[in-house]
Amino acid sequence: MTILNTLSFVTFSAASNSDPVIARRRKLIAKIEEQIKLANDPSYLPMKTKWVTDAEGNQRKIDDPKRIIRWWTKSINGQINLVVRYGSKPLEFAKGKNAIELADESAVSETLIKIKEAAEKGELDPLIEQQAQFGRAIRKKAALTS
Repeated sequence: MTILNTLSFVTFSAASNSDPVIARRRKLIAKIEEQIKLANDPSYLPMKTKWVTDAEGNQRKIDDPKRIIRWWTKSINGQINLVVRYGSKPLEFAKGKNAIELADESAVSETLIKIKEAAEKGELDPLIEQQAQFGRAIRKKAALTS
């Protein structure tokens, strides 16, 4: 029992998945990490596992490439515009401004890492909440008209 006496015991409490702010933050961070991988390796293809049924009725798992859309494009003036998306809509950082202008494509990965750090610190939570409220408002309106 002398080994157990050398350890420090504490009460364990699991991270709550019921907090919607934390869940949204984790969702955004996962998407940012995917974009960082895509920026560093243009041939990156994330895979998803799905079940398929063949002609005989047998089911098996296969890995299928997941469709991923780059968040950055080259503008007419040669600058790179980086848009951070939550769901299918871009986050609006300031009134009417939803893109980050970069000098070239080599800065995309660095900028995404900075955005990820901001998301981890909770700086993007108000923007995510605004985006989530927008989606809820549409669903509520559709439910009321039905």
